[in-house]
Amino acid sequence: MTLLLIAIGLAAGVLSGLFGIGGGVIIVPALLLIARMPPLTATGTSLAALLLPVGALGAWEYHKNGNLNIVASLWIAVGLFFGAYLGARLAQHASPLQLKRAFSIFLVLIAARVWTSP
Repeated sequence: MTLLLIAIGLAAGVLSGLFGIGGGVIIVPALLLIARMPPLTATGTSLAALLLPVGALGAWEYHKNGNLNIVASLWIAVGLFFGAYLGARLAQHASPLQLKRAFSIFLVLIAARVWTSP
């Protein structure tokens, strides 16, 4: 499970570096679809992974209600740290049109997967 969570963080970091996205578009769907977390726990865990400086108060609220996996959020943060660097490096070699098209395709694929999941 630890490697899966690091991979989610790494993917979110790469895509964050490429497109400036992360939590709601990458981490939450990945935790729902791959890690099989309940929606509230996935959201709380995503916020905790992005804790500083975003999400601190939101993550605290999820934590108070028992919807936060602290260990998972820390492992995702490890992947985010390195993934954002890799994504930023990749983005430097793509044109703005390539980035816009890749991001659009990615959003459609994620939307279709979330829409069709049980």
